[in-house]
Amino acid sequence: MRLSLGVRMIRGEKILITGVTGMAPLPIAEFLAKENDVWGVARFSDPAKRERVQAAGLTTRAIDFMEPDLSELPDDFTYVMHWAYTRLPSGQFMPAIQVNAVAAGLILQHCHTAKAALVISAGTIYSPRNDDYYHPFHEEDDIGASYAPWGPTSPVSKVSLEAVCRFSAQAFSLPTTITRLNVVYGAEGGMPVDDMDAIVAGRPVHTFADPYPASPIHADDMCEQLEALYDAASVPATLVNWCGDEVVTQREWIAQAEALSGKRAEIVHNEVPTAAGGSVGDTARRMSITGRCRRTFREELAKLFAERHGASPGS
Repeated sequence: MRLSLGVRMIRGEKILITGVTGMAPLPIAEFLAKENDVWGVARFSDPAKRERVQAAGLTTRAIDFMEPDLSELPDDFTYVMHWAYTRLPSGQFMPAIQVNAVAAGLILQHCHTAKAALVISAGTIYSPRNDDYYHPFHEEDDIGASYAPWGPTSPVSKVSLEAVCRFSAQAFSLPTTITRLNVVYGAEGGMPVDDMDAIVAGRPVHTFADPYPASPIHADDMCEQLEALYDAASVPATLVNWCGDEVVTQREWIAQAEALSGKRAEIVHNEVPTAAGGSVGDTARRMSITGRCRRTFREELAKLFAERHGASPGS
């Protein structure tokens, strides 16, 4: 495994990104399209998002991962990044597993000659440690006994995703990195930004745990860590938390948004005892691969406030 601790840019590759219209993969796709032949696939139910993706220079194909037809998709990609994901309610676990796990295996099979694959899982699969909300989840910690109130089918289908992708890495000799994603934020939004926007607009901010510590990561840091994560791909698959270096609570970013906006947040708290009270990721493995993040949370949230709401950072 070659460690890549500096900021480097992937160039001259043919890259497939699934689920390309999502909040997190969209800026990554636009970043990679500057120096690569990037293809983006999704359902593209919103024509405006397809237009935006194509304007960034990507080639697009509409694929429904419930019944994926890959016949119009080339099989000569050098890198694969699998983001495609659906969030379904209770009663729809089998469709969620079909989209979030089975379809991932079909994509990796189709692209088995690639140099490496990057698969996006989630930190929500860790079994809750509500005796210690600040527990930093390590990649070897227990998984599976979790409940996500915003998507009841998510944790189990992400566990299924990881199993399928671990199998695919070995069955197809495809070097793979599986990342467990934490809270993402940036110009496209994300939980801290959405809460900030709600406070500015006078809408309530919803919480289900207090203070809810997490390890948020900026989309720009993610872009800069891509090459190192691909370099770390292996057979069996490499597993790594994809999270920021800082522990920040939802209460802290709400307080910062209040200070920036001069408005008082209306907080609506609905306790969910079975949900994880924290989402702090152990960063040791990721840092050994990518080095430290280059951005700090408070500074970046202030910049985003200025960009979105027309005020100077820190005002």
